[in-house]
Amino acid sequence: MGKTFNYILLAPALLISLLVVLIPGILTVFVSFTDWNGVSLSPSFIGLQNFHEIFEDRVFWKSVYNNVQWTIMFITVPVVIGLLTAMLLLKRKNSRSAYQLIFLFPYVLAPATNTMLWSNIIFNPVSGVVGYLNNTLGLPITSPLSSVDTALYAVASVDIWHYWGFLTVVYLAALRQTPSDQIEAAELEGCNGWQLFRYVYFPSIKPTFSIMLVMIIIFSFLTFDYVYLLTGGGPAHATEMLSTYAYTFAFSAFQVGKAASVALFMSLLGLLASSLYIWLNKNELKN
Repeated sequence: MGKTFNYILLAPALLISLLVVLIPGILTVFVSFTDWNGVSLSPSFIGLQNFHEIFEDRVFWKSVYNNVQWTIMFITVPVVIGLLTAMLLLKRKNSRSAYQLIFLFPYVLAPATNTMLWSNIIFNPVSGVVGYLNNTLGLPITSPLSSVDTALYAVASVDIWHYWGFLTVVYLAALRQTPSDQIEAAELEGCNGWQLFRYVYFPSIKPTFSIMLVMIIIFSFLTFDYVYLLTGGGPAHATEMLSTYAYTFAFSAFQVGKAASVALFMSLLGLLASSLYIWLNKNELKN
């Protein structure tokens, strides 16, 4: 009776997983081998043709390159800012909660709101900061969103602004779990701030750091909202991502089969990142 009752309790979660994850996943795999247009009730099986065509498309490889650049930016800039800010907040016990609320505010705002703020206040060439620098100070500056050289970094800066506060709160929560006796022992030994972080705090937060790193990698290859809202993948595919590339196939060209093949490629990248995390954890447990 006990095991049966446990299975009954798990049944709703398993059913939701089946409906939301497993069935759409199987359908994505199936559709990726067809020429389905999203409407037809009788798609034709075309084998690996979709994969062959996207692998020969230079825009596909441009989107992969942009995704790699995006991932590198996100596993460095917001992570470093988040760790530094978390370490600073660790020493400010009185106003810590207020700072956390302020830093977390961009994260809880909708992407549409964040992009509207940045588009109008920062990047607007007439009334924004860019317009002020150009019109008032006479600096030859145009909106970074309109240049193929700067558009990707401009979009990334908005998403980094949105994300680093969340990392700060997560890292701070992990840092606060560091055993106090280890901290006191290190301070008695005369450790400076860097040594304290390297030998005491970081080993304590390493599991949290690792899983957040894997999540950042996965989310970087799935990024869509800020790119689509700010540039739509332009100009000239300068900010094209795998997600916007698939979106164009699905909802502009009505080539859902190709979109599914791109989505399957993205899923494989996420699976590789998850496998890397599991492998790192196994090695850590062995050591």
